[in-house]
Amino acid sequence: MQIAGEVTMTQTLSLTSSASAPNLRAALRRAERPGRLGALALALPALLFLIVTFAAPIGLFLTTAVRNPEVRDTLPQTAAALAGWDGDGPAAPGEAAFAALLADLTRAKEDNTAAALGKRLNYESAGMRSRIMSVVRHLGNFKDGALAPQFAALDPVWASPDLWAIIKRNAAPVTPYYLLTAVDLQQDASGAITRVAEDQAVFLGILGRTLWIAGLVTGATLLLGFPTAYVISLAPARIAGFMLLMVLLPLWTSLLVRTTAWVVLLQTDGVINQVLLALGLTTEKLQLMLTRFGTVTAMTHIQLPFTILPIFSVMKSIPEGQMRAARSLGAPPFFAFWRVYAPQTLPGVTAGCLMTFILSLGYYITPALVGGPRDQMLSNFIATYINRDLNWGMAAALAGLLLVMTLSIYLLFLRLVGAERIKLG
Repeated sequence: MQIAGEVTMTQTLSLTSSASAPNLRAALRRAERPGRLGALALALPALLFLIVTFAAPIGLFLTTAVRNPEVRDTLPQTAAALAGWDGDGPAAPGEAAFAALLADLTRAKEDNTAAALGKRLNYESAGMRSRIMSVVRHLGNFKDGALAPQFAALDPVWASPDLWAIIKRNAAPVTPYYLLTAVDLQQDASGAITRVAEDQAVFLGILGRTLWIAGLVTGATLLLGFPTAYVISLAPARIAGFMLLMVLLPLWTSLLVRTTAWVVLLQTDGVINQVLLALGLTTEKLQLMLTRFGTVTAMTHIQLPFTILPIFSVMKSIPEGQMRAARSLGAPPFFAFWRVYAPQTLPGVTAGCLMTFILSLGYYITPALVGGPRDQMLSNFIATYINRDLNWGMAAALAGLLLVMTLSIYLLFLRLVGAERIKLG
């Protein structure tokens, strides 16, 4: 009877505990709510600042990779006339489309928007800007009657259905053109996605080059940074402080200044060549500037502190007695270091390599000044499209590609290593 009573009491306590658990969790959430709201209120100004000055501008910029307003805004009547044209036949659309195009271009001339229209269509069909501007210049020469022969007299391509298919396709408010071009794809006249010609497929190669250079820089900084961080972690406090100062010193100077210094060092008559000749290590001056070696060397120097500091931070937290304990238990020095010490530095190594790799993906100034034409990275082409070509759509598409690649690499690191093991300091 006593045992049965104890069992019944245990079951009752268990049921009571199970029933009260949700109520306890709800009570804890209510108790923690004021603290969470207070923390959110403190962080809200910084969060709003980041949204207004960082997230929103970047998001707005990236939308230009799909926005397509030029044809829709400049050729509204033409877009309406082409809405019922299937484009499958061998002939251009009827007279209504030509009349609508003539009316739209007449208004475009008055609004000074014809050049922007021609520039946009020229991305997809070479020579479209010249054809558009030719029609605009000859608007006064068009006569009543059939317009198709008059357009064909200016340029026979106006009789091609492929040209009109491009105009119809770009009358949509959004376009996949920039995003497809960023990965060396295109739409043919029927709208099917195909590979671009071999001599025009450049962007995937540039992306691969960017990843390769970033990988070389990451490997070089790890190769130099790991032993440096290890020595600093073992050095006496005064010497370690001086060595850390030497590591941090480059961060106090401008990136442009550091890159320019490497230009001085690497040029044909620079310091490095003079030293090599003086020591008899080479009999002629080496080509170090405008090379992959120069680009990786300069980027490695700039990124080295970002790899050293996280590794050093983790190494300082490892108890010194562990290595001595491993040695006292009979482990050889290398085995003790590799099996006991090195695995504990993985969070710092991961953080340093991740930071260096991601930052290296976006390098622009250093490859532009030190590297040659075959060393330019994706950021250089983004800058070219913005500053020289004024092609914001293509720049946004390449920037989006770089952002996706960066996020993918970051998520891959999280998957392989785990977010809780990445330590930045």
